[in-house]
Amino acid sequence: MGDLEGAINALDVVAAFGAAWGNHDLEAALALITEDCLFDDTDPAPDGTAHRGRTAIALAWAPIFADLSSRFEPEETFALGDRVIQLWRYSWTGGHVRGVDVFRVTDGKVAEKLSYVKG
Repeated sequence: MGDLEGAINALDVVAAFGAAWGNHDLEAALALITEDCLFDDTDPAPDGTAHRGRTAIALAWAPIFADLSSRFEPEETFALGDRVIQLWRYSWTGGHVRGVDVFRVTDGKVAEKLSYVKG
């Protein structure tokens, strides 16, 4: 598989993943991650918390998905091979943050989601 084909496939996976977030569909998002996925959270600052595996990630994401007033809005997304970089804005009632995610996509699923926010 060439870099361009891999980048397109990785972008498609991250687009589907983002749609699940936009729909507050936790089960759909979890279906798009590998069993041993690493989610590197932004909280607590400055280093965040590493969550590995679907069970740990489901617990970390549940409050975010449950807040129906929140919105995740991609600002720019680009890829090189199995890596996808996405700049985003996350808004909720009374505030917002901007940040970036660094994804690694393996076999059509998100294997890493490393999240960073402007501080």
